[in-house]
Amino acid sequence: MSLSRRPLLGLVGAALMVRPACGRITVTDHAGRTIDIADTSRVVSIGGSVTEIVYALGAGGQLVGVDTTSRYPEAATRLPQIGYMRQISAEGVLSLRPSLVLSTTAAGPAAAFDQLRSAGVATLVLPEDYEFTGVLHKIENIGHALGREPAATALIEACRGEMSALARMLSSTTSRPRVLSLLSIAQGSPLAAGSATGADGIIRLAGGSNAIISYEGYRPVTTEGVLTLAPEAIMVTTATLNAMGGIDGILKAASLGLTPAGRSRRVFALDALLLLGFGPRTAEAARRLAAFLHPELAWDRQ
Repeated sequence: MSLSRRPLLGLVGAALMVRPACGRITVTDHAGRTIDIADTSRVVSIGGSVTEIVYALGAGGQLVGVDTTSRYPEAATRLPQIGYMRQISAEGVLSLRPSLVLSTTAAGPAAAFDQLRSAGVATLVLPEDYEFTGVLHKIENIGHALGREPAATALIEACRGEMSALARMLSSTTSRPRVLSLLSIAQGSPLAAGSATGADGIIRLAGGSNAIISYEGYRPVTTEGVLTLAPEAIMVTTATLNAMGGIDGILKAASLGLTPAGRSRRVFALDALLLLGFGPRTAEAARRLAAFLHPELAWDRQ
């Protein structure tokens, strides 16, 4: 199977779209709690990848609210917003009278979700990790919760096909370029991504190696650290690229211009949700990064 550049959103045709489940659906959340879902007509989605999945399954019409990270597809930006996913207010969510709340463990605080459950709102929180299998798990469980199993199965097969094609391409090279992923903050040094991050996950899927393996999460980058790491490529979101003044601005930070990546101006930028969201478009993001990291491969022959 060739690795298509076409976004997966919308690959599930109208023939697979089904009505909201009329009967009761039982699902299990990240903590092993049993969630009974009787009504999927008013859904609040928290997390950009969750919202993408809902739309990809043809259930966008059931959404009555989203968080501020839900920026794709464009239709999601026209829905009422409940705030940033890590600072959810139960009162704001309840004001939309949801029959179902969908989220992942990346959202919080936990107390807000406890309040939603106490108010009697079916609240499904799924595990969030930065593996491709985690993407498939979210699609499968959200599809089940919404009564859209056929659409979920089709989307999973499409995602697997694209990722399998990418894996076959990468199997022809042993090169694993060192990639330093940076995140801009309002003030001070940019942050560098270690393990257990979306950046680390997408780098590995794209056939690269994270330049930082000594810590988890994000920490400020230093000149000494950058020169020691000697990254061969730098990865940023488009928002970070703009905030730091483009490639020239990035290469001025912490002496990045003196690294192998800096000397060759190898800076890769992509939309944050696409690059780090671990949703239906993860295979697309991994392919685009892989093509940047491995120009020696015959990408145009697929």
